[in-house]
Amino acid sequence: MSTSTAETETDDLLSETEFRERLRELPPSAKLVAKVLETDAPLSQGQLAEESLLPDRTVRYALNRLEESGLVSSRYSFKDARKQVYYLNT
Repeated sequence: MSTSTAETETDDLLSETEFRERLRELPPSAKLVAKVLETDAPLSQGQLAEESLLPDRTVRYALNRLEESGLVSSRYSFKDARKQVYYLNT
């Protein structure tokens, strides 16, 4: 546990080329969620659903796929610690 959050976040960052290669293999919903995060991160799952006009379930699926691919990370919201917010690893 000696690694700070800032160091962990820096280690997770991807080059733009690597990010695009990983994103290319994902479904359209994941690409749309990534595009929304590109302009408005960090956002909660509810905010992502509102911005992307996708159903909550689809956003949840897209976020899971993005996290599995290492393209998105999450942290607890500073405004509401009950919620997680998501951001890109670029």
